[in-house]
This record gives sequence, structure tokens and C-alpha cells, in this order.
Amino acid sequence: MRKLAYGVCVTAIALSLSSCAGQSMRSIPDSGGSAENQAAPAMAESSPRPGKEAAPKRDEQVKLVAQDRAIIYTAELTVRAKDVVAAADTARRIVTTAGGYLSTEKSDTGYGDRASTSLTFKVPPSAYPGVLQRLGGELGRRESLQQNTEDVTEQVADVESRLRSSQAALDSLRSLMKKAKTIGEVLDVEREVSAREADLESLQARQKTLASQTSMATLTLNLIGPEVTVEEPEEESPGFLGGLRSGWRSLVSAVGIGLVVLGALLPWLAVLGLVGLAVVLLRRLFRGGSAPAAPDREPVEPAETAGVSGPAETEET
Repeated sequence: MRKLAYGVCVTAIALSLSSCAGQSMRSIPDSGGSAENQAAPAMAESSPRPGKEAAPKRDEQVKLVAQDRAIIYTAELTVRAKDVVAAADTARRIVTTAGGYLSTEKSDTGYGDRASTSLTFKVPPSAYPGVLQRLGGELGRRESLQQNTEDVTEQVADVESRLRSSQAALDSLRSLMKKAKTIGEVLDVEREVSAREADLESLQARQKTLASQTSMATLTLNLIGPEVTVEEPEEESPGFLGGLRSGWRSLVSAVGIGLVVLGALLPWLAVLGLVGLAVVLLRRLFRGGSAPAAPDREPVEPAETAGVSGPAETEET
């Protein structure tokens, strides 16, 4: 009976994880509702008392407190600069002054007017608009800019709620392990604890990733020289013309690949052809020198023809 009771407890704790997560998400107060509840006493105080007349004030409005949002900012900026190296140094200085830092840097092998480099910065969200404006205006001519904003407030709240529920269930399982008496009970609880610890570590990793993405904006700066050509992506038009354009590009790509393969195989084919021709000539040469000459043979007349012509000649004589 004791083992059955432990099994029931472990199962109940495991099932409570999902229900606790849902209840914690439902228990998050809505910013609009809380603001209305806060505004209710103020409206009650401003309402006229019985026996007194007061004109309604239409200018008064309820002020809602803006809720903190978790937002991921990403941007990719391409700037054409006269001196790529000097522009990169200026970009680092601008970002560092704003409280950011350089995350990654990738440069090509070009020099002078053909040089280019790609810098990825991490910038505080509060300084992100100003840094983006300075990088696009002070380094050179801005070629392109792509920005993306993603609101992950609900994801952050969900992860935090699930973390609290998982931690509470894990603490309950650990306290239950201290009361286990038999080896079977200990093994059952340890198995459930291991599974919950793995889930907890996964949630913690997800929370860390969201925190790093929302705490700093990601800004990728592409610096190119005056003679670097930038290929802009073409928008695919739907319908027949879009399909025809895609088919033509596929055909040109296939022909190009075929020519490359043919160019790589052509020297080998030439060598193999010469070797095959040499083998054929050698075989003919050896066959012609070693074959014996056929002896000349006199034609032999058939026996029937000889027997018939003999009596005919005798009668004529």
C-alpha cells in the first residue's frame, strides 16, 4: 500500500505541472483591467454627492500605465563608404559610446575601393534608434536598411510561469524522496526528478536566450567600397511570367553546370581517346605481321561434271 501511495503522489505531482502553468498564465493581471480598477475610486471621489449639483467634466481621461514589453530588435544596414577601414573604426566608436559592443566581424580579401566588411553589434534598445541613424548618416551613403521587431512578452511570461511550476514540483518530489523507505520508491522518485530537472534546464536555457535577445538589439552593418557591386534581390512576380523567369534561370544554371562538368572531363576524355587509338593501332599491327599467307589452290572441278563431259567428247570423235 505504501508503494502504491508513493506512485499516486508522484503521478499527481507530475500532472500538476501542466495545470499550474495554465493557472499561472491565467493569474497574470491585465493592464487594462487593473487601470480601470485603479481609476474607479478616483471616479467615485469625483462624482457629485447627493444633494449637490456638479457639471460633468468631459476633459478628464483615464491614464493607462504602459506595461513593460519584451521586444526583440534586429536590423541590417548596408552603407557605401569611401574608406571601409576608417568607416569601421567610426562605427565601433559610435556603438561603444552608446553602451554597445562588437559581437562578430567578417572582412573579405578586397583592398581599397573593392574592400568590404560586415560588423554585428549589440546595442541597448534605448540607444538603438540613435545608433542606427548615426551609422546610416555619418559613415557614407546608405544603400539599404532592413528592420524587424518582434514582441515576445507573452513568451517570456509563459517561460517564467512554467519555470516556477517546474521548480515547485521538483521541490515537492525531492521532499517526497526523503520519506521513501524502499529502494523501489526511491528509484521511482529519482526517475521523475531526473525528467523534471531536464525540463527545468530546457526552460532555463530558453529564458536565457530570450533575455539576451531582448536586453540588447542586434544590428548588422555591411560596409562596402565604391566599386563593390551589391546584388539586390528581385521580387518574384506571380503567374506565368514569374514561372517563365524561374524556368529560364533554372535552364541557364543547368547549362552552366553542364559546361563546367564538360570542361573538367574534356582533358580526361582526350587522354582516354589517344590511349584507345594507340591500342587499336597496335592490335592491327601485331595482327597483320603474325598472320600466315594463305596457299594458292587450284580449282577442283566437281566429279559429276567430269563424268558427263567425257562420253560427250568420245561420241564426237
